[in-house]
Amino acid sequence: MKVIFNGGHFCKKGLIKKLFAKALELTNNEVEDLIVSVKFVSKEEIQKLNNNIRGVDKVTDVLSFPMLEIKQGEHLKDFDSEREPDGWLNLGDIALCVDKAKQQAKEYGNSYKREIAFLALHGFLHLLGYDHIEKEDEKKMMSLAENVLANFNIKRG
Repeated sequence: MKVIFNGGHFCKKGLIKKLFAKALELTNNEVEDLIVSVKFVSKEEIQKLNNNIRGVDKVTDVLSFPMLEIKQGEHLKDFDSEREPDGWLNLGDIALCVDKAKQQAKEYGNSYKREIAFLALHGFLHLLGYDHIEKEDEKKMMSLAENVLANFNIKRG
């Protein structure tokens, strides 16, 4: 898997790659030549994205822009026909607001590392088709996220 990072000076890029790899393993989605991008953005940039894409004119913590129409429970191996001519399977893009992550870390009593890890993983799970619209889906998504984070001893508080 190739993760392209843009913006920010966050030093835990290796951890984010490992979190994504573990999520792929736990969801039976390990495929060759998968690509995803993660961009660290300001409050102003994420608010602009949120407004332009979702029509919500407010700051948010993370946004996901999937390139595949994958649903929870489907597998990436079934999307080989969506590969780029160079063989890469583009999962999509994640925009993560570092200012919001810092604010939420303080609010929730978490470390900045934990908040960034959780938000990056949350965005990644959206790219894999997970959502939290329905309560049952939210439970599945949060349980999976906590399971992935626990593998790296990343805990709340």
